[in-house]
Amino acid sequence: MIRTRSGNTKHLDLISNTHPLWLNPDAAVRHRLPTGDLVRVRTKIGYFVARVYVTEAIRPGVCVLSHHLVRWRLHEGEGSRWRSGLADLSRRGESGWLLRYRQGVRPFASDDPDSSRITWDDPGVHRNLAFPVQPDPWSGMHCWLRQVRLEPAAAEDRFGEVFVDMERARSEFRRWLAMSRPAHGPDRQRRPEFLMRPVKPRRRAQGTPLPGS
Repeated sequence: MIRTRSGNTKHLDLISNTHPLWLNPDAAVRHRLPTGDLVRVRTKIGYFVARVYVTEAIRPGVCVLSHHLVRWRLHEGEGSRWRSGLADLSRRGESGWLLRYRQGVRPFASDDPDSSRITWDDPGVHRNLAFPVQPDPWSGMHCWLRQVRLEPAAAEDRFGEVFVDMERARSEFRRWLAMSRPAHGPDRQRRPEFLMRPVKPRRRAQGTPLPGS
């Protein structure tokens, strides 16, 4: 699975169509989280709810959740139905947002008869939303390995839901941005503005001014 590049590839979906949080047995015992239980994973700016899979394939002190499987859509007629679930996006407080599924992946009618033979329903957990933008101070690349805190899911938690506090996200981004250094490439950039590709994006789409900047 290669993120959005393989979202409509039914043959890959047949092979890989669940999205668990991989956890070492030692951590599973310590947190009292057997395979199949829901767990709330807290980050600097929010949390997400995943389903545990206990395995010796993960070292103690580390948990892993792939980012190649998850898809969600807000309206019935949009997006790929091979891989995505129908979700609601709602405000929580002054700066919080909650993404919660209404339904998972389901069979559907299309020109491809296999779409009516879908047997999986797991739309995955969009955990990217719950991690702040953290540029590496030296390279500028996004820092993907993060510290999280595991806790049993609350009674009202549902699989796949994600909560994000936008004010905390902005604050955390500014903190990391202050640590980063200017690059020495053309126009102080770390890489060319546009990579070699058949269709280049519009320049005005490359930046979004921060509030108050």
